[in-house]
Amino acid sequence: MSLNDHGWGNQPGGGKRGGGNQGPPDLDELWRDFNRRLSGLFGNKGGGDGSGGGGDAGARMPSISPRQFGGGIGIILMLVAVVWLGSSFYIVDASQRGVVLQFGRFKETTEPGLRWRLPWPIQTNEIVNVTGVRTVEVGYRGSDKNKVLKEALMLTDDENIVNVQFAVQYLLSDPQAYLFNNRHPDDAVMQAAETAIREVVGKNKMDFVLYEGRDQIAANTQKLIQEVLDRYKTGILVRSVNMQSTQPPEQVQAAFDDAVKAGQDRERQKNEGQAYANDVIPRARGAASRLMEEATGYRQRIIVTAEGDASRFKQILTEYSKAPEVTRSRMYLETVQQVYANTSKVMLDAKGPGNLLYLPLDKLMQAAGAATVAPAPVDVAPVPRVNPAAAVATLDAPPQTERSAPGDARTRGNLGSRERGER
Repeated sequence: MSLNDHGWGNQPGGGKRGGGNQGPPDLDELWRDFNRRLSGLFGNKGGGDGSGGGGDAGARMPSISPRQFGGGIGIILMLVAVVWLGSSFYIVDASQRGVVLQFGRFKETTEPGLRWRLPWPIQTNEIVNVTGVRTVEVGYRGSDKNKVLKEALMLTDDENIVNVQFAVQYLLSDPQAYLFNNRHPDDAVMQAAETAIREVVGKNKMDFVLYEGRDQIAANTQKLIQEVLDRYKTGILVRSVNMQSTQPPEQVQAAFDDAVKAGQDRERQKNEGQAYANDVIPRARGAASRLMEEATGYRQRIIVTAEGDASRFKQILTEYSKAPEVTRSRMYLETVQQVYANTSKVMLDAKGPGNLLYLPLDKLMQAAGAATVAPAPVDVAPVPRVNPAAAVATLDAPPQTERSAPGDARTRGNLGSRERGER
């Protein structure tokens, strides 16, 4: 029976199983027939038919011709060729890049999509994720509590030890360089990060590393890591450096806290002193500026007054040269008017045997003010004609002094009557 025989599943008598001519072949019979043919192919004359049959069934199996054997091998080879060619297809996602190798050597880089290459072993492909962010942890693993002291302990510029933990995030910028230029590129990132952070920390002091300089240290470390990776041509782009923890070692943490508190107290006292200085110094400067302005104003006033007096004196001198008598009289009258305007008592020395008259201007002014309420008579002593020269001489004498000749009853009577009139 050949492979193309359409009578598989027929009964020995030529009838169909199940009594019908159009029935489907029996699968069990087909499987047993296939086993018999396979056994005959390998010369197993006593092989079973898969159902527990003896050597008689194997002996009754018909032999396979070379033509039939060649057709089966061709089908198998065709199936193998289809599978071999189908393995050449590969898919590249949008976040990936494909790298094609020909006999182990770089051939090309492929973009996202369905791609085809020559089958193995002629060409192979590698899929590289170029957008995924990768992270390397230095000084810890997983969390801050899981420390790696061998990586975290570092020496600062002022010879202090600090514990620094940070993470480096990076991307792949060149898949070819990432795959072929370095054997272990991820380990290279780890070593470059540790080298860079030790160099940066070693150039700064402890307080700068622990407090105000964390951002700057992260930026400098990222720049130095990128320079090292570019020098090795790793095809890696450092995205960021995140400082997780910077603190002194646990063995000296208590002493370090005391030192920090002392430094904070020092800064607080400095700030208080600076605030006091900011309050006192501006006020002192303001007072000094006020005094300077007052002195400047006084100087200007004195200068202007002196200049005005000098100018007025020059003008008087000019007028005096034109009319000396008139100018002299005018000056005298102005002087007397100015003197009398500032005093309330005037002593007049009249011609005679030494009588001194008293003119109570203050009482007169009070009486003039009270006249509107209750007019009262005022007894004023007669004022004789005044000699100007004698009046000027009297001004130099002490005020409120009375001179009279001894035993002069007339003078005492005048004074007594004037006092009674005032009362």
